[in-house]
This record gives sequence, C-alpha cells and structure tokens, in this order.
Amino acid sequence: MDLMDFNQATAQRASEAIRPCVDIDRWVDTIVESRPYGTVEELLATAHSAAAPFEGHEVDAALSHHPRIGEKAAGHSAEAGLSRGEQSGLAVDADITARLAAANADYEARFNRVFLIRAAGRTSAEILAELDRRMENTPEREAQEVATQLREIALLRLRGMLAGT
Repeated sequence: MDLMDFNQATAQRASEAIRPCVDIDRWVDTIVESRPYGTVEELLATAHSAAAPFEGHEVDAALSHHPRIGEKAAGHSAEAGLSRGEQSGLAVDADITARLAAANADYEARFNRVFLIRAAGRTSAEILAELDRRMENTPEREAQEVATQLREIALLRLRGMLAGT
C-alpha cells in the first residue's frame, strides 16, 4: 500500500494495513485519524509521536504477538511474516540457537517477558551482546528499552509497508 492508497482507504482498511506493524489500538487509531498525509515522512512523524511513549500495558499486549528472538514466528498472519523476515538474517547454527535459547530463558526469568529487539540489520552476535548487556538493566530501565525497541520495529515495519517491501 502506498501513501495515496493509505490516505484514501477506509478507516477499517487503513487500520488493518498498519496493525501488523504493532498491535496497539491507540497507535493505530492516531495514525489513521490523522490522515491525510502529504508525505511518508509526515506519516512517520505522527507514528513516532504516537509511540513516544508506549504505555506499559500497551507494550505487554504487543509482546504477546512476538516470538522469542531466534525462533521463527508461526502462522500465516502479516505480523508473523514480518517477524520471520526481520529475523531471516540471524545465524541458525546449533551453537547460536542454543545460546539464544539459554539467553532467552535467563531474560524471561529475570524480567518476566519475551526479550524484544529490532532484529533487522543485526547479527546474531550483536543480538546476544545486547541481550547480555540488557540483563544488567533494572526492571524500570529494561521496560524503557523494550518500549524503544517496539517503537523502532513499528516504524521500520510501517516504512516498509508504505514502500511496498
């Protein structure tokens, strides 16, 4: 969907198009209700503003859709397809898979949530290093980092959707 199509779509169709970017009603509604946009950058600025910050309950709800890093998202939803694409650059050898699984388990035990990171453009080694670094965060600091990562993922997905990628 390009910008003109997005601007002209019904509210329901526009919402359905962007919801896979991040399933947060307030964010989706703000973007859709602010149409029309003159440029993609204008739309992205609105999306960034609506995501700064995501509230804790919004992040928790959105995380329910995210697979663990290193695990492929199941299903045929648009969101699952986006997640698989974003993680496609990760190494899949047995050592990396085992290290990611162990690090995910440690993270979930410490923070009681799935580890979230913008995987697109990052290597497995970079993700493991970030996971290790973030284990030292306080729960409050980690909640901020998770919200930031969720915002980065949402904006990256939205830009890709508008570019047809």
